[in-house]
Amino acid sequence: MARLAQTVGLTDIQQEILDTVRSFVDKEIIPHATELEHSDTYPQDIVDGMKEMGLFGLTIPEEYGGLGESLLTYALVVEQIARGWMSVSGVINTHFIVAYMLMQHGTQAQKEHYLPKMAAGETRGSFSMSEPDLGSDVAAIKTKAVESGDGSGDYVVDGAKMWLTNGGTSNLTAVLVKTDEGKDKPYQNLTTFLVEKPEGYGEVAPGLVIPGKIDKMGYKGVDTTEMVFSGHRIAGEQILGGERGRGFSQMMDGVEVGRVNVAARACGIAIRAFELGADYAQQRSTFGKPIAQHQAIAFKLAEMGTKVEAAHLMMVNAARLKDRGERNDVEAGMAKMLASEYCKEVTEESFRIHGGYGYSKEYEIERLMREAPFLLIGEGTSEIQKTIISRGLLRDYKLR
Repeated sequence: MARLAQTVGLTDIQQEILDTVRSFVDKEIIPHATELEHSDTYPQDIVDGMKEMGLFGLTIPEEYGGLGESLLTYALVVEQIARGWMSVSGVINTHFIVAYMLMQHGTQAQKEHYLPKMAAGETRGSFSMSEPDLGSDVAAIKTKAVESGDGSGDYVVDGAKMWLTNGGTSNLTAVLVKTDEGKDKPYQNLTTFLVEKPEGYGEVAPGLVIPGKIDKMGYKGVDTTEMVFSGHRIAGEQILGGERGRGFSQMMDGVEVGRVNVAARACGIAIRAFELGADYAQQRSTFGKPIAQHQAIAFKLAEMGTKVEAAHLMMVNAARLKDRGERNDVEAGMAKMLASEYCKEVTEESFRIHGGYGYSKEYEIERLMREAPFLLIGEGTSEIQKTIISRGLLRDYKLR
């Protein structure tokens, strides 16, 4: 049994779920990931297998047809899936964040309508904050929703959103837009709408266009898109929680969960990079012995393993804090920053161990080298995490 990235204190059910997922990853994801990634093919068979396993409803309460598992269970599942192919974990990440936001902030009617379908994988979620002209400056959002003024209670949405994971394959998107609440603080003038749409590309609904997939360096297979609104009408009942002006806090709650998820994905890639490096180092020989027996390579493996273990422990701690209902913005930021940076470093060291073969598309490490950098920017860059971490620490260590 692998020594690294083990988690103490799991229940029998949690361990059974993880064993099942790991087996699925080894048999159904890893053997097909490279071919699907190179052709940028959506992994439909793998997604169907995750539906059958109930992974789309992993954290949704049993009363809505889900498994009712914790954030920790979900993060450990994501870690295993990303170990197989990071893009597959992206398929369920945004879905899970939207489900979490509904569970925490949705009206009872919204929960009853969406959660059972999400648990079954029939309704697939995506979420959108970013726009073409802004990155981390959420307060500068320009996409706007205004009341239609015809007494219908509808809103009209105009603007463009950017970087939607599952933008084409999802049919429910949580979208953060600007509404006029008359507040001085920009963050209090943001509202989350639950936008229903058909799957696909082009004009999928009146005034709503999904232009097509964005061609990316890595993170292939899963679709990343824009979302363009031009006079799109949406009912007032689609405001998350039924109250305007609360969108920013709702989204930030979801993003905290998303940062744990990104940390888990980084851990998964780092684990796989270590596995590949350790295997290759014992198979490849130079100067009469396996290169793992050369001190230069042995030291690399020691450092890589230590980084894998440290990142995993921080990710688990952040997930457990959230599960207990405690504030985890600092811990989630720390986990996301450390795990993503270590993921890049471990993957690069594995690449170096592979030597010239690491540059060949025949070897899996080539794919990981293109996937790891995405996690440095997903759910906020390391610089953004440092801002969050420092503010939280100074809040707790404020001079009396």
